[in-house]
Amino acid sequence: MGLNWLDGMIILLYLAAITLFGVSFRKKQQSLHTYFLGGQNIPMWALSLSIVATETSTLTIIGTPAIAFGGDLSFLQLVMGYLVGRVFICLVLIPAYFKGQMYTAYELMQRRFGSRIKHATASMFLVTRALAEGVRVFAIATVVSVVLGTGDIWSIVIISCLTLIYTFEGGLTAVIWTDVVQLFIYIGGTLVAFFVILGMIPGGWEGVVANAGHKLVLWNFSFDFRVSYSFWAGVIGGAFLNTASHGVDQLIVQRLLAAKNERDSKLALLGSGLVIFFQFSLFLIVGVMLFSFYLYHPEEAVPAVRDRIFPTFVVRHLPHGVSGLVIAAILAAAMSNLSSALNSLASTTVVDFYRQFLQKGSTAAQQLRFSRWMTVLWGVILVGLAILSRKVGSVLEAGLTIASITYGSMLGVFLLGVFTRKANERGSILGMAVGLAAMLAVWKFSSIAFTWYVLIGTVITFSTGYAASRLLASRNG
Repeated sequence: MGLNWLDGMIILLYLAAITLFGVSFRKKQQSLHTYFLGGQNIPMWALSLSIVATETSTLTIIGTPAIAFGGDLSFLQLVMGYLVGRVFICLVLIPAYFKGQMYTAYELMQRRFGSRIKHATASMFLVTRALAEGVRVFAIATVVSVVLGTGDIWSIVIISCLTLIYTFEGGLTAVIWTDVVQLFIYIGGTLVAFFVILGMIPGGWEGVVANAGHKLVLWNFSFDFRVSYSFWAGVIGGAFLNTASHGVDQLIVQRLLAAKNERDSKLALLGSGLVIFFQFSLFLIVGVMLFSFYLYHPEEAVPAVRDRIFPTFVVRHLPHGVSGLVIAAILAAAMSNLSSALNSLASTTVVDFYRQFLQKGSTAAQQLRFSRWMTVLWGVILVGLAILSRKVGSVLEAGLTIASITYGSMLGVFLLGVFTRKANERGSILGMAVGLAAMLAVWKFSSIAFTWYVLIGTVITFSTGYAASRLLASRNG
């Protein structure tokens, strides 16, 4: 069917409206506190929805149905681990973050160990987030190439520039409130697609089960460490992955720190877990339904790249207007995630590096101006990395794998700081280095599933850092 002028108008109106909405928060930006923490005056429910929108990107919306299309519902076991990780963060990390005013997760490391380890963890975040976000931004090209029939990278530049405009102007306040709007758009768009697909399958849901019932399998109790989505890898590995991504990664921690108080921070995180479980369930079911659809319609050519299956169906088969809405929804997720990444990368750059090394006596206005230009710089970097990410396989798994390689080192050193008193800065830095090297070796030379990476990296970092701290302390003593 393809897109027509109505679809194009819907997409253009969405892009213009969300950009103008974000820019409207410019007047509220007066200092680092308002630009990076929203003045800690944002409602708990909005923070919760923003957390969901932040961890949801274009690659989630197009990649999750692709996983179910090629497999089954076992990915949900990983999401169950996400819920366990959230509970651990509420019990252990959030209380530590609210002992005084903090702008970034890595200031906690400075209070516990010193500036060197703060710079080490902050640097690791900047590199990891930039690489992972580059893959996520590239996912925009997957959608646009289906819509326009071209792989023109200028489409990435346009979306990135529009997102950059409102992030530059409105800071975290604009990011969070546009997140809320965008979440309703992409969930609504996916629900519309759900019912349209269901209506095109003979017999409705019974027809789905008849053709794809084997894909509704959820549980996999395999002990094979090469299986990414087993119960053990999902619940245990997923818990460690989520503890790292939501507990020590500034992308999410920034929202936890922006809450009015510790209680709101915990409620926002736990509430987001319930929404994220529903969301991933919806995306996976859409993938199963698409599998059934193509079996009922053998004349349809299945896209060779699985990440193109959902957007291709949207363009070919959804009614005009509806297809424009769903494409806008997919772009909404891209802009939501990108804006969050830009603000968190800028906050870490400014708070953890700029304030200490450059202008110690700079005014609030100067710091705000520099923060905005750091946002621009990171926007340029992410577009460049997205262009270099065009040869990845599954964009969803690629993004998760990149983050999982370094998350273990970061989470391990945070747990050293929270759970031990005898760990010191030198030993902890050594533990981080060994943990990162070990995970690079695991990634390069083993077939262990990425869902175990954070657990392995955390254990190696924690044990090596603790042992090294005791050994160095005894030698100095």
